[in-house]
Amino acid sequence: MSRKPLNAGVADFANAVRDASVADFVHAVALLVRRVRAVTATHELSWSEASVMGRLVREGPATTAELARAESVKPQSMGATIAALEEMGLVERKPHPTDGRQMNIALTAKGAAVCKSSKDAKITWLSQAIAGLDDKDRETLFAAGEIIKRLVEK
Repeated sequence: MSRKPLNAGVADFANAVRDASVADFVHAVALLVRRVRAVTATHELSWSEASVMGRLVREGPATTAELARAESVKPQSMGATIAALEEMGLVERKPHPTDGRQMNIALTAKGAAVCKSSKDAKITWLSQAIAGLDDKDRETLFAAGEIIKRLVEK
């Protein structure tokens, strides 16, 4: 019969605490994301539609294939997302500047306005929420933001 070392219980406990802390962190981030998204619920965009529009704001026009790769989805799925955004008048197809066989997807004026309105609402809500924190908590939160950026950039 095999016996665990005396410190195995401590290691198991440490792992359980770490796992619980990670789960709590994931839950907290999910709650924050949901709350921030709720602020802009009036635009009624799906997660993937909002993600594509945000990418177009940050990176400019792109082909459907480029967007699909960047969002890690199949081109057919991206085609459906683009079609829904086109139907709402938020994006439009424009000729690719160097390849006449392709079309670029670009934000329309309405799409850019929706993105700006959405971003402004998120920043306003989050700024007000952060303003309610004490200085130490604000400093900790901003430091955590830098750590999270490093995590996702790996």
